[in-house]
Amino acid sequence: MSAEKEYFPDGTEIDGWFYDAAPPEPKGKRYVLTDYGVRSDGRVYTKEIQAVIDTAARNGGGVVVVPSGLYMSGSIYFRQGVDLLVEKGGILMGSDDIADYGFSKTRIEGESCPYFDALINADGLDGFTISGEGVIDGNGFRSWRAFWLRREWNPDCLNKDEQRARLVYISNCKNVTVAGLTLQNSQFWTNHLYKCERVKFIGCRIFSPAAPVKAPSTDAVDIDVCRDVFIKGCYMEVNDDAVALKGGKGPWADTAEENGVNERIIIEDCTYGFCHGCLTCGSESVHSKNIIVRGIHVKEGNNLLWLKMRPDTPQMYEYILIENIRGKIENFITVRPWTQFYDLGGRMDIPMSYARNITMRNCELECERCFNIEPNEKQYTLSDFKFEELRITAHDKLSVGRGIKNVYVKNVELSRDE
Repeated sequence: MSAEKEYFPDGTEIDGWFYDAAPPEPKGKRYVLTDYGVRSDGRVYTKEIQAVIDTAARNGGGVVVVPSGLYMSGSIYFRQGVDLLVEKGGILMGSDDIADYGFSKTRIEGESCPYFDALINADGLDGFTISGEGVIDGNGFRSWRAFWLRREWNPDCLNKDEQRARLVYISNCKNVTVAGLTLQNSQFWTNHLYKCERVKFIGCRIFSPAAPVKAPSTDAVDIDVCRDVFIKGCYMEVNDDAVALKGGKGPWADTAEENGVNERIIIEDCTYGFCHGCLTCGSESVHSKNIIVRGIHVKEGNNLLWLKMRPDTPQMYEYILIENIRGKIENFITVRPWTQFYDLGGRMDIPMSYARNITMRNCELECERCFNIEPNEKQYTLSDFKFEELRITAHDKLSVGRGIKNVYVKNVELSRDE
């Protein structure tokens, strides 16, 4: 980012915190797993690794170190003052048996409900870091295959019906940094942030496959009721959304204490492999504002900006800026109703939703469809969109502004690829 004064789309000045992308330096005593009986032998060492974390916490904090080798675990829970370092050649791999994971009231898919804990869990911490040149692997193949078999047996099964763990779940934390790591093959969502403030992902590679077995619902980063999130210099390739803005779902979701706004989020200088959405608002989101995505190279994917409009949830998406994007994408912008697991819960009317003050500029892209927008005035209102300095080649009819009130267009070059 530039050191010059910059602003979020609503005019709020960008805080200096966003200008520091330096990876963290692990501090404190090193607690190397192999010094505490954890071996690279294919066994699951959940209790032993948790004991190392707890020992470090009792001694005033430090760094739990995963050295070269492959070490397996179920759910582990970090304590205040204890960080994680995965060294080059080191792999912390999750068990593929769901019985090795904790079960508690947690946050998943826009609800606070009983479900399985992640491989790595942190709650209520200040200053937590996960770093290194190594790998955190969710070992998800078995759960992916089981999910698709279950879906074949019952096409209406829910995402949670196939019991599987997230890779990283960080809740009620502040001043968190995840840097340098490869985070891959998650069984469910890869990184889930809930009610956190000041979280950075720096220089990470986040991956799950789309073939030969699709890794279902393996979003790279899910941001759920968070403020001040910075994602920089990351590679994201997952068989679902890359960055998804969550926050709650349901006909009265905007009144529930556990739900809320995502705001002041910057994603820059990243590269995207295949994904369903580079930036997706929804499918369970109440309010997202002051979002910047810029300096992005997209190799392939389905949607650059995807606004999922749930007919059973009141939503507000506003002050979003997408700029300086290059590459190839199927849809430049998609705005459509999203009816997966639709449930009005007895509410008689459809709650209205809004998307406004959306700017997309300085983009040069090849697309299948440019403006994949479905008007639906009974469900949502789209207003105050700006499209500036665009050079887009696409296969569709390239109509600008369909279904949007107050559209501003400047220097937009649209050509059809026959």
